[in-house]
Amino acid sequence: MNTVHIHEAGRPDGPPLLLTTGLGGAWFDWQPVAELLRDDYRIVAFDRPGLGRSPAGRSAPSLRAETALLESLAERAGEPVFVLAHSVAAFHAEALARIRPDLLAGLVLLDPSCEHDTSGLRMSAAVTPAARLVGKLAAATGLAKVLGPWAYRRVLRGISTRGPAVPRSVVRSVYGRGDVIGTVLAEYVAYREMAADLAALRTRRPFPAIPLVVLTALGDLDTSAEARSWAACHARLAGMSPHGRQVELPGCLHMIQLDRPNAVADAVAVVTGRENRSVS
Repeated sequence: MNTVHIHEAGRPDGPPLLLTTGLGGAWFDWQPVAELLRDDYRIVAFDRPGLGRSPAGRSAPSLRAETALLESLAERAGEPVFVLAHSVAAFHAEALARIRPDLLAGLVLLDPSCEHDTSGLRMSAAVTPAARLVGKLAAATGLAKVLGPWAYRRVLRGISTRGPAVPRSVVRSVYGRGDVIGTVLAEYVAYREMAADLAALRTRRPFPAIPLVVLTALGDLDTSAEARSWAACHARLAGMSPHGRQVELPGCLHMIQLDRPNAVADAVAVVTGRENRSVS
């Protein structure tokens, strides 16, 4: 099992929330959400292998490996957990719900990846060593310290209306790592493979009847047709559970946890049954 960086906050005796990020994300992306929830919940944010402050994984990124990691962290929490998953991490969270429904009390998916095309060659096992070598070379030459933070800021401007939730020094310490560059490249290649593996899992394992909220960001889609297609795909995800619901967020960009932490907090209240059933 991979070693990962874990950041915990909130009430030690509160209901556990397990927070997992998408491609290239880090634990601090959840900070605005954690600030709203820390008085009532035990918050466990972690960096997936090779991201944030976690060392690189031992194998190529895969749905099986990421789900196994999420499973071990849920078991570590000591009781059924509520999982909050952003973007591609929704693949891992859904897989966990299907494989180990006993570990999940509820699920919030933030602008989850919703892939229709799962065709293509399976190349991640072959490409991952090369991707990690690129990261090591970037670190050895000093390019990682310049290229990584610059790329992060550039990407963030397109998917969030807010800046990073932490000081520049923290951003540099994370995105200046060669491991992060190598992992992002490897996960990009493995994306379709994970989507295909999840599609196959859906035919074998049912989704449990747990509370589920899907938050849909519509502010970074270019056309109304794209917005309708994205919303419809998320509606199908919400329909996996008889207790599922979708919340559309017009004007919100992909990083919902940064741009609309209140909407995330409301969704958590719904799946944990702690407040009324309205989500804003």
